[in-house]
Amino acid sequence: MAKQRSEPELDRELADLSAELRWREWMRRIEAVLFASASPVTHPDLARVVGKDASVDLLIEDLAAELEGRAFEVAKAAGGWMMRTRSAYAPAIRVAADVGEQLLNLNEFDFAVLVAIAYHQPITRDGLKDIFGKEISRDLIGRLHARDLIGTGPRSPQRGAPYTFVTTEKFLITFDLESLRDLPDKEQLLDAGLSAENAEAG
Repeated sequence: MAKQRSEPELDRELADLSAELRWREWMRRIEAVLFASASPVTHPDLARVVGKDASVDLLIEDLAAELEGRAFEVAKAAGGWMMRTRSAYAPAIRVAADVGEQLLNLNEFDFAVLVAIAYHQPITRDGLKDIFGKEISRDLIGRLHARDLIGTGPRSPQRGAPYTFVTTEKFLITFDLESLRDLPDKEQLLDAGLSAENAEAG
């Protein structure tokens, strides 16, 4: 059963405000929630801070339009919405801000293994060995775990019930995916030179 979170008193309907001011206040609430949240916020959670007849989707659209021309935007990711800096400003951020821990710092082979996990999950180390023709080190798996790009999946029905690996919500956010259905198809990967089969073992 889902945990009931205790909610502070919140006037959602804002009946004492004009329609225009009420809409603007709902937009500001959604903006504040997205700004404060460390992970994407779902539609049901955003609906908890606005009136029962308010359209979260329309509020998000209006907020996104208002942020046009700003350095950050509302983005859909991992089944919800989040605030993020526009990619055009990534070089400026890297020069001036302390974002060391946010950088992936993956080499080409690490990235190829991550791609293989994304497309074949849940997958074991033996499954990865079949793809790459060599043992995948625990250190490499550990690096992907440490960056929260993969997690432990269900145990495989194979003999010994080895652990499997799956991608995480952080993986979706990092690569700007709403869900795994948004992964590019294999042909696109080949065109980009990112196919796991083509990666050189490093």
